[in-house]
Amino acid sequence: MKKAINIPNETVNRICNAIIYIDENLDKKLNLDKVCKKAYFSPFHFHRLFSVVTSETLNNYISRRRIEKAAAYLLHQKQKSVTEISEAVGFSSLSSFSKAFKKFYGISPDKFKKESPDKYSKICKTESKKGQITVTFEQYICNVNNALKWIKMNAKTEIKKVPTLDLGYIAHKGKMEEIGSIYNKLVKWATPKGLINEQTRMVTIYHDSPKITDPNNLRMSACIVLNDPIEIDGEVNLRVLRPKKCIVSRLEITPYQFQQAWEASFAFMVENGYKKSEVDSFEIYYNNAAEHPENKFIVDLCIPIL
Repeated sequence: MKKAINIPNETVNRICNAIIYIDENLDKKLNLDKVCKKAYFSPFHFHRLFSVVTSETLNNYISRRRIEKAAAYLLHQKQKSVTEISEAVGFSSLSSFSKAFKKFYGISPDKFKKESPDKYSKICKTESKKGQITVTFEQYICNVNNALKWIKMNAKTEIKKVPTLDLGYIAHKGKMEEIGSIYNKLVKWATPKGLINEQTRMVTIYHDSPKITDPNNLRMSACIVLNDPIEIDGEVNLRVLRPKKCIVSRLEITPYQFQQAWEASFAFMVENGYKKSEVDSFEIYYNNAAEHPENKFIVDLCIPIL
């Protein structure tokens, strides 16, 4: 999440806490009074600060996240009916959900569910002459068999429970390639505290899917694993990652191979009959690629599953 000019770090962190609360309670009735209490602001100040920090009004953010979460259900949990999904993301009626979904994606929930392929689907968003986002569906260039062959040759993939991780993090909203600058801030914060050493593990959490969310609205968290309690200050906030069972692929790859690695990991998930849970996918880094002889990351790609 990009911090607006002249907004104190503490304010940004409190807004981030409110956002986490929203994302964890999309199935419930959310209103300004309820959400602002999580950030310890008055309704008036919270509404203004939320818009400044996120570049969205609270109502727009909640509506967008509900629609995007519904799209994730339609992609990954096809056993759920559209009615069940509508209720699971907090819509009061199926008709209001269908109308909002079609307005956002340009396609009905039923058609979205039917036309999005089980394997290797993606939503390509293009800008029309009027500046509106239109949505089309297409298959990824590589086929599933090639992806499965790639993951078998390049990764050790297993099903296991990843332990709970205590994290210091800085939130980011925007394009994926911009998260490097967020990690620079995190390292600058962590270095004088003695947190950067050979045992340091960094974690990127992906709160949105690029299949579903506009690139400028993608939310990620740049994190450092905290082995001991520590005083948090500046832009850094605390969160606990409590994943359940995960598909974990250990790889040694260049930055340019991450997309292929994720595509192959999801192909492995589908081919082996697993379904993604609501927990966010994440990466755990075990080295500094700049210190690797081939500039490669040693990394676990983790997909939480049901």
